[in-house]
Amino acid sequence: MALNHFPHVYQPIRVGRMTLKNRIQYSPMVSNHADFVTGAVTNDLIDFVRMQAQTGVGLVSIGSTPVDFDRGRDFCGCLSILSENDTPGLRLLTQAVHEEDCKISVELSHAGQWAYRRYLDEQGKKAFLPSLIPQFHSPDLYEEISISQIKEVVEHFRDAADRCVRTGFDMVMVHLAHGNLLSAFLSTAYNHRTDAYGGSPENRWRFPIEVIKAVYSVTKNKAQIEVRVAGDEVIPNGTTLEERIAFLKEIEPYIDMVIVSGGTLKFNSRYMCHTMPAYLMPHGLNVGCAALIKKALTIPVSVVGGISSLQQAEEIIASGQADICAMAKALFADDHMIIKGQRGQEDDIRPCMRCMYCARNIFDETHLIGCAANPRLGWESRYPRLYPPLKKKKVMVVGGGPGGMEAAQVLTERGHEVVLYEKQDRLGGRLPETGALPMKDGHRAYCDYMIRKTMASGARIVLGAAATAETVRSEAPDALIVAVGAEPLIPAIPGIGASHMHGVSEVDRGSVNLGQTIVVCGGGMSGLECALKLALDGRKVTVIDMKSEDEMFGDLLFFNRIPLIRMLKEHQVKLAGQMQIQRFAVHSVTCTAPDGTEVIYEADDFVLAFGLKINRELVDSLCELVPETHVIGDARQIGLIGDATNAAYRICYDI
Repeated sequence: MALNHFPHVYQPIRVGRMTLKNRIQYSPMVSNHADFVTGAVTNDLIDFVRMQAQTGVGLVSIGSTPVDFDRGRDFCGCLSILSENDTPGLRLLTQAVHEEDCKISVELSHAGQWAYRRYLDEQGKKAFLPSLIPQFHSPDLYEEISISQIKEVVEHFRDAADRCVRTGFDMVMVHLAHGNLLSAFLSTAYNHRTDAYGGSPENRWRFPIEVIKAVYSVTKNKAQIEVRVAGDEVIPNGTTLEERIAFLKEIEPYIDMVIVSGGTLKFNSRYMCHTMPAYLMPHGLNVGCAALIKKALTIPVSVVGGISSLQQAEEIIASGQADICAMAKALFADDHMIIKGQRGQEDDIRPCMRCMYCARNIFDETHLIGCAANPRLGWESRYPRLYPPLKKKKVMVVGGGPGGMEAAQVLTERGHEVVLYEKQDRLGGRLPETGALPMKDGHRAYCDYMIRKTMASGARIVLGAAATAETVRSEAPDALIVAVGAEPLIPAIPGIGASHMHGVSEVDRGSVNLGQTIVVCGGGMSGLECALKLALDGRKVTVIDMKSEDEMFGDLLFFNRIPLIRMLKEHQVKLAGQMQIQRFAVHSVTCTAPDGTEVIYEADDFVLAFGLKINRELVDSLCELVPETHVIGDARQIGLIGDATNAAYRICYDI
């Protein structure tokens, strides 16, 4: 029986008065589907949450849901549970989950110092803090919460929990992590108060305990309570794990489950990369803390953070480090992961790259949540399923990168006749190079998966053949997908054709022999990651770019930017910003500094990472041939993997 592959994952577990059918929790993440102004439940949100339940998880947890929209809101598209007007929509939400034999929880929170700035400014209000710390908090933007305001927040939690119980939620989660209001009261890093809510651990616990007891007063014998805590705050002067365990033991009589995450939002984004770990962060980084918490408590413990596969979840649960594993990104990438695991189809699970394309979208008010690996995610209402076409067509796809492979898979699944041309002797485009760093195992797995699925899709694959106008004419397709990618940008710099100069793709593929001292020319993402890979291999690396050091990282989401900066420093990669390259020699490059002086960098080898450019001549020549032509990916606009796959899915859905 396939269940034996993951016997612990698929074992039911009792949490309070309810039973979860398995040990996987869909961890809380805001999707931006609620009404952006009112937070009301929308049909899109119902469809999204229903999809989460249909994955087969035991528990769905709705992300950060403020108990106060005036000062407690930290996302623009979060859910409202604040008014009786919200109750009809909330009932539809819980009903959708229960119809799929799943339980539902909601993460009750108060943003505190991390309140969404725009909403505060619109109302002329300030964000709440336990203590105003002058070197970090401007009194124009923040204020210390008063005791009377504390009492109001407690009542907000009580009212919200009561409304959740009455509308069918099986559990409510009280968010006590990541530096939000309640978490900040617990932490010595934020709480410098001298009244009854500051100082000793018992005083710092007072406000969160008042909230827990208020929630318990309306949920007792009706719904369960879970709390979210950081196993490690990862900040200077934070509280110890021992103190957090003591706090949990104090509230254990009132709660049914603990979910352990990590990190915090301190006074900048430096520590946030621990709250939602991307590919440069370790897998399962909170498991060690969760194991210690589990030893001290008698209630179930769930752990979240960098858990990317059923195999990893099975190991964590089987070893007794946690009772439940909470996942989001892995379930985003493949919403059939749980079902495939039950059927013994692990090799067919679409891997998560941990690229944070999902988080990039939720921090943008104009976007719903999305996924680079699974373009349907977040668009369940628009794309309920792949339908057969009204008329079968022959579709030609030019280019076998991520966009081209996604297109071929979608088109063949819908029933079209598909032929894909790729000029290289392999599929993948630039995907193999994106996984050069040793910690980018998700990228490598995704690349292998996409190649395997495309080759088995039923499309006719022609490798080692660059499609030309004549090729297109001879194939005579009804529709054409141009996904030819882009080509390296090689600026006209004197000496750039000298020996010991290598394209970043060649270096990432390991197809060239390099010396010990390397200069990487170009401080974009590809150049910086290549520099880190070379440094990890023990080489001495310098990165030069026209941009300043800060500008080199400017386009990266902070979940990726912060750990990349840290690792480059740890491995002594030198960053030389604001350097204008003048000329190359065999083993040197001459640059002009901002003050006009010349600076010479010597190296055994140079890596050229100046970025990409669109081959307009090629793209235009192909676009002139077939009336129904679509250009996607880097051939249209230089962008991310997710930009290419999402465009491919949406275009091919309608062909």
